[in-house]
Amino acid sequence: MSDFQDFLKRQCAHVAIGEFKPGKFSEAQRLYEEAVKSYGHGFKGAHLLQEPGTNRALSIIFWESIGDMDENQNEIHAAILKKMAPLFIQLPTNTLYEVVYETKPETVTIAP
Repeated sequence: MSDFQDFLKRQCAHVAIGEFKPGKFSEAQRLYEEAVKSYGHGFKGAHLLQEPGTNRALSIIFWESIGDMDENQNEIHAAILKKMAPLFIQLPTNTLYEVVYETKPETVTIAP
């Protein structure tokens, strides 16, 4: 199997890093949450991080595949991004990553 086909079978993460105009972070967060709620098939989770004391943010959105991510780029999503764009100082940088490792805390069970 080719490397490209292997990539298509791995989860991916869309990462955006940007900075909002002063006083616009809460509005941007509301729009972000609206966008995330519109996602459907293949959406695996999202995190919006804010650097303390600043208007800088990092978004990580996890997808089952690139195809699923592309399918969710619909008119609703485009309309929300259009509302969000003027809130940025400059448009964010966007990068697509392949998820190569994931871990979650183990649950410890104590026998009676």
